[in-house]
Amino acid sequence: MTLKFLTSSLLAATLAFSSTIANANNELIAIITPSHDNPFFKAEAEGAKQKAEELGYTTLVASHDDDANKQDQLIATAVARKAKAIILDNAGSDVTVGALEKAKAAGVPAFLIDREINKTGIAVSQIVSNNYQGAQLGAEKFVELMGEQGLYVELLGRESDTNASVRSQGFHDIIDDYPEMKMVAQQTANWSQTEGFTRMESILQAHPNIKGVISGNDTMALGAEAALKAAGRTDVIVVGFDGSDYVRDSILANGNIKATVLQPGWDQAQEAVMQADAFIKTGSTGKDEKQLMDCILIDADNAKKLNSFAMSK
Repeated sequence: MTLKFLTSSLLAATLAFSSTIANANNELIAIITPSHDNPFFKAEAEGAKQKAEELGYTTLVASHDDDANKQDQLIATAVARKAKAIILDNAGSDVTVGALEKAKAAGVPAFLIDREINKTGIAVSQIVSNNYQGAQLGAEKFVELMGEQGLYVELLGRESDTNASVRSQGFHDIIDDYPEMKMVAQQTANWSQTEGFTRMESILQAHPNIKGVISGNDTMALGAEAALKAAGRTDVIVVGFDGSDYVRDSILANGNIKATVLQPGWDQAQEAVMQADAFIKTGSTGKDEKQLMDCILIDADNAKKLNSFAMSK
């Protein structure tokens, strides 16, 4: 790595980090996620930060905003700062590989959460939600809410994100068994609430007789719900995926959104930090690289127990 590189692109990345320093001698853990505008990613970052500082580490927290170049700079910054570990929700299953290979070569281990990469042996751990299992839970509830019949639409996540295709497959492996349920539109809204709103507006114009919407994440589901409310369509059922507090509130208020699927982002992030701590201290996590955490269906029966992507006892 050249000095010029460190003093230009890495300077900007370093300044992008939020740093919590309790003691100059504390070992450093870098926590990098997508934008904290999405409450799921914010909860991941906060969960990892809390656990790392509880274990005595200094933390650097940053967002790559799903920009692979920015992610590369942030990972390089973590390496330059001699981080003991990187906790990462990555910006793409392919584009992340090269930066993590460089980090590994520099002796900085990576612990992935939420999204996998398309290569093994680079990250120490890849801890992700069981998206297929969760999607099937959501689809089963959607079919029940729809009375096993009717026209529906699907909002897809970012096409470059493996989770988007896995969730969609899980949805359809359930819904397609019900011949009286007909999908009339399937559009990508890129995990975005704004795009969820605009896609829903145009879909309603083309297909005013829809009865339901199944969404690849809660953010898009909230956008769809806003568009439905604006159109006076309180009759359309929406099911999301993530388990956000905003969707919890909609479920409890009897809004369009009737259910979601909790992927345990807070618990994943804390588990990643605990595994990083074990690896730093012993050279091993004692676990396989790829690890799945099951999802939980959230509906009116248990929504009150949901808070910050975790369930209370």
